[in-house]
Amino acid sequence: MEILHQSHTFPIRDRRADSLGDFKYIPDEIICTILDCLTPLDLARLACVSSFMYIFCNEEPLWMSVCLKKVSGHIQYKGSWQKTTLHLENLPNEYIEFCRKPLQFDGFSSPFLYRRLYRCHTTLDGFSFDDGNVERKNDISAEQFHREYDGIKPVLLNGLADTWPARKTWTIDHLVPKYGDTTFKISSSLKVSMTFKDYVSYMKQQHDEDPLYIFDDKFGESAPGLLKDYTVPQIFQEDFFDVLDKNRPSFRWLVIGPARSGASWHVDPGLTSAWNTLLCGRKRWALYPPGTVPLGVTVHVDDDDGDISVDSPSSLQWWLDFYPLLADENKPIECTQLPGETIFVPSGWWHCVLNLETTIAVTQNFVNSRNFEFVCLDMAPGYCHRGVCRAGLLALDEDSLEIVEKNMPCEKENFRCIDLTMKETKARILRPQQNENGKENANGSYNVWEHDFSYDINYLAMFRNRELDHFTSPWCPDNSLRQRGLREWLSRLWVGNPGKREMIWKGACLALNADKWLDCLGKICFFHSLPFPSENAKLPVGMGSNPVYVMDEYVVKIFAEGGPQSSIFDLGTELEFYSTLSEVNSPLKNHIPNVLASGILHLENGSYNIDSWDGKKVPDVIRKCNLIPEKGTGDVFPFGVQSKILFTYRKDLSPENGPDDSDESTIVLLPYLITKRCKGKIFTELRDVLPWEDVLNLASFLGEQLRSLHMLPYPSFSNSALSDFEQNRGFSSANGMDMEFVSNESDIPVEWKIFVRTLMEKKKNVSGRLSKRSGSIPKTLIEKAEAYLPDDFLKLLSIYEENGMKKVGKPWSWIHRDIMDDNIYMECKSCSHGIPAPTSNGGVAKSWRPTYILDFSNLAVGDSINDLIPMHLDVFRGNSDLLKQFLKSYKLSLMRKTPQQGSDDDKYGRLSYHAMCFCILHDENVLGGLFKTWKELRGAESWEEVELQVWGELNNYEGFP
Repeated sequence: MEILHQSHTFPIRDRRADSLGDFKYIPDEIICTILDCLTPLDLARLACVSSFMYIFCNEEPLWMSVCLKKVSGHIQYKGSWQKTTLHLENLPNEYIEFCRKPLQFDGFSSPFLYRRLYRCHTTLDGFSFDDGNVERKNDISAEQFHREYDGIKPVLLNGLADTWPARKTWTIDHLVPKYGDTTFKISSSLKVSMTFKDYVSYMKQQHDEDPLYIFDDKFGESAPGLLKDYTVPQIFQEDFFDVLDKNRPSFRWLVIGPARSGASWHVDPGLTSAWNTLLCGRKRWALYPPGTVPLGVTVHVDDDDGDISVDSPSSLQWWLDFYPLLADENKPIECTQLPGETIFVPSGWWHCVLNLETTIAVTQNFVNSRNFEFVCLDMAPGYCHRGVCRAGLLALDEDSLEIVEKNMPCEKENFRCIDLTMKETKARILRPQQNENGKENANGSYNVWEHDFSYDINYLAMFRNRELDHFTSPWCPDNSLRQRGLREWLSRLWVGNPGKREMIWKGACLALNADKWLDCLGKICFFHSLPFPSENAKLPVGMGSNPVYVMDEYVVKIFAEGGPQSSIFDLGTELEFYSTLSEVNSPLKNHIPNVLASGILHLENGSYNIDSWDGKKVPDVIRKCNLIPEKGTGDVFPFGVQSKILFTYRKDLSPENGPDDSDESTIVLLPYLITKRCKGKIFTELRDVLPWEDVLNLASFLGEQLRSLHMLPYPSFSNSALSDFEQNRGFSSANGMDMEFVSNESDIPVEWKIFVRTLMEKKKNVSGRLSKRSGSIPKTLIEKAEAYLPDDFLKLLSIYEENGMKKVGKPWSWIHRDIMDDNIYMECKSCSHGIPAPTSNGGVAKSWRPTYILDFSNLAVGDSINDLIPMHLDVFRGNSDLLKQFLKSYKLSLMRKTPQQGSDDDKYGRLSYHAMCFCILHDENVLGGLFKTWKELRGAESWEEVELQVWGELNNYEGFP
């Protein structure tokens, strides 16, 4: 874009009013925001409307934004963002290459566009300075680092990278020949990648305000040779995330960027600490202590799940527009990092980075003894404490202040947060501690940068809402670990670091209320005369959604997922299932842990009591809580699978009036189940060492066990039970669902009617639901999801006629719903009692056989295809050979094809289509795991392409009708 400016003269006339019409009243920045929402075709059309729109619609930053929102995956820069976008539109080359001289107009003035244009072309020669006020240290010892800086304040360290090969080889000229064709991820918030040679070409051509930069957390996989060029400095080698191996969160990044690029203001994820070593170029850093939100930055805290989002100008814009507004006493800690220097950023510190020239760096985040408890606190459910950790008391409202006062152990009169001034608020969260060399400013206030600052975990923990529980509360999506992965992490640390258990226990109490659940476990053990858990078994384990404790001879599972009512149905259904197993003498019972006891732990009037419960009848404590099952669903197991499916059905149809929402009972209910402990190991721990033959045997084993499961008799529903239920609940077409097919398809069993109605409800706004899930789902597929799903879900039932009656051509059965690698136990083939025996060379026997399937808390009844989804994605990791081996042992029909489904192009006749539909409508984010397993499908153009790649093997299965 070229704009003609006449020196020392005013424009002949202002074109704005004539060019924009009624839009003349809208500020330029708002106009640019509106244009950013348009398609490339709309922008091209709008550019022809007037001179002002021509200039707005040809602005390069606008086309950069439009292009990056459109692209997902590999991109090649074509010299300008407008040309790059047009290339992505698949226009003929003659249209893309045709470029006449830009039009020029007088009478145009836009300070907003001018500032943006200035930032695109400004030079950074005057942005560096020799000293800054971050301390520099040479040859620092580990003892000095931990005493003076770790978790306290930033420091620049020299000498840590002197022996690295990267010190000499990490330059653009050295890296292009070796890694030119290697693809790297671009920036942290984009889904864009470039080959290194294309990125270098982009750096040389671009004049972007906020240039793209390589920020790749998977560089060790795409370019493993780079990992050999550096080593983690000794003082940073304590990292508690190491125990997670491949499952650890992203922790290391290759960072390459041109001048003007950088990282805007942020706090590192999960309150981890970080070190960053610069190999080439110069970086300018600005830092603020925890709780001090920089000028121009806004912190948003989601009140539902605690998600933290930060609105911040680009690093260049902040230094140009906001930095000059700061008084000297409010300026950040600053420094210019030079090649070979390593900067340490403590947990919770705000920082902003601006590349002054082309830079190459490596950075890693870590959890050590100093910041471990803060990382655990950050993972705790809720939002109040998360906001305070980043924004200080400025993140609190009056309701949050009430939480703080409840949690305060003492001195409530001396802590009236609501009366604090802005200055006092900052001081309260910063908690300055004067050094022995600290001095006062001339105005009598302390210069904050002459003091040490550190988080006070006891202080910050007061802001945690103790009423929220890790197992039942919404999980913040930006947490460092998955909700279930946190328990695995803490359990491994607990077993492997006995000398640090006091610290680990405190962190576990912050993150998942470990003290509360251990107290509950103690009550259960005492009631059943079981030994109290040993020191090794004090933390809940497993990847499930309920607290599980594994002792020497038994396992205790406390049902908590979904609240008290859901938990009662989960245990009731599981107990009904075990009873069915015994009645029919199914071979499956030999591969399920024996049940020792079950009951309900309830807290009432401040004291715990326990009632034994075998799933039959309705205990008095449940009656007190008004948790009465629907009428007509059976008397033997009132909270069994019939009641559970109606309970789930009601929640799906009326989520805004969920059953648990109206529960005003003051009684806390915690159902529990005690089973005998299985010998051996879970498949998760063995996956990487099992020979292929054993994995094939596992697939056969699962086929046999699921065959037994799906052949079990299940309780059938009555039409009267469903009609009574719906009349009582007032369900009708007014609720947004077409219920006409109930009368039209009267021959269809009640359970299938409920099944179809639930799928119909889940299809509503399916695109919106998928957009909120894993970012790995391609946008093009999200937009096509509704069209891919059936218009009439009855067609999924493969309905056929027999003797004048309509019948469903699919089996209805018990389904486990959670066959995953942590729910399968295996025993060593050559060992007694499943315990591995040492081999002659000192190793451990590696041949294993599957023995047990665990965790039936998600039991339901439904289409048996649903059991294949978690098993294929998690256990088989998408391996079609394993799925084929499973089907050989399964030997049950998954669907009866009707004459209408005879043609090859009929999607309803493809089992793969059925499985794919269930994946899209699944309650869990299975699509996130699917696209993580099949990375090549992220560029898929249709759901049919995904379907056949993932589930195509099912179409070769005839079953055994």
